[in-house]
Amino acid sequence: MTDERRVRGLAMMEKVYGWKMQDGPGEHFAVTADHLFAEIWSRPGLSIRDRRLLLLGALTAQGQIDVAEIQVGAALHNEELDEDQLREIALFLCHYVGWAQGTKLDSTIGKVVAKRKKDTRS
Repeated sequence: MTDERRVRGLAMMEKVYGWKMQDGPGEHFAVTADHLFAEIWSRPGLSIRDRRLLLLGALTAQGQIDVAEIQVGAALHNEELDEDQLREIALFLCHYVGWAQGTKLDSTIGKVVAKRKKDTRS
């Protein structure tokens, strides 16, 4: 790991998730920040939104709806996707990854949207 790669990785993590990222300990965090975010998420050719769309599909297909919830929140926060677009994604995925998985994603979208609306009213 170089300090420059870690800085680039943390900066990309902040762009992707929309919150301040702190450096973390351990090899797993190092690979996540230094490789996945400094190198893979930073590659030209696809936007963060494009990558997020792919990731939402992959996570839904794998039943990783708890992780997809983080991506839904980040997509809304970064204004990459709105509620209608996210719900369209869930409906589309129902036909490719199974109705149950797509429905779980749709339910999660509703939960995230409701929490965001509640938080903005508070």
